[in-house]
Amino acid sequence: MNGRTRLLEQAISYAVEAALDVTPALLPRPTPCRGWNLEMLLRHASESLAALRDGTVTGHIGLIPAAPDRDPAADLARIFRDRAGRLLAAKSTADGRCQAVDIGDLPLPAIAMECAGAIEIAVHGWDISQACGQHRPIPDTLAAGLLAIAPLLIPETGRHPLFSPPVTPTAHASPGDRLIAYLGRKPPASSLAPDHSLSLWMIGQSPVTSSHVKRIASRCSGDAA
Repeated sequence: MNGRTRLLEQAISYAVEAALDVTPALLPRPTPCRGWNLEMLLRHASESLAALRDGTVTGHIGLIPAAPDRDPAADLARIFRDRAGRLLAAKSTADGRCQAVDIGDLPLPAIAMECAGAIEIAVHGWDISQACGQHRPIPDTLAAGLLAIAPLLIPETGRHPLFSPPVTPTAHASPGDRLIAYLGRKPPASSLAPDHSLSLWMIGQSPVTSSHVKRIASRCSGDAA
């Protein structure tokens, strides 16, 4: 199993665990994504999981997500977990076969898609946990691996208006808190929210050069995760 797959699987495991705390009564709660409550975030995160599966299976992700299920009776946490399971199943049967994924008409190396997906899933897992009042930290090993690749996919400059500016973490911040701060979120002690939610489609709009791909591959290989 390569490093990028470990990062993706670890991110999914963390987010699924966070989603176990979701109850219907918590769905109206605000999340660290400004303007989004927990219901909206779960729907968005489920769409992203479905998009990652599409990219894994078909090698293509549409720029416009499929129409979401707006059934008010839907068990959104269960849908999220089910789609996470389907993504893992797709990875187990198609791992390594697809070397590139088209996001709209933009070709993106599969390794970049998986790394971007790992960042999105992990951070939204953190968002879900915050909204549920559980404050589960992103595991240090996972966060350290994501910190190594995040600047290559989401640079500090030129990210506005897609992402909020990085927040300066404390000197003794954990890898998870440093990752959250880099992505414009405040650690639990602060209530300031970022301006925008993290999205796989947004990352797909950023240019990924051959140099980026080589550096991403290097940081995702071996025991880098």
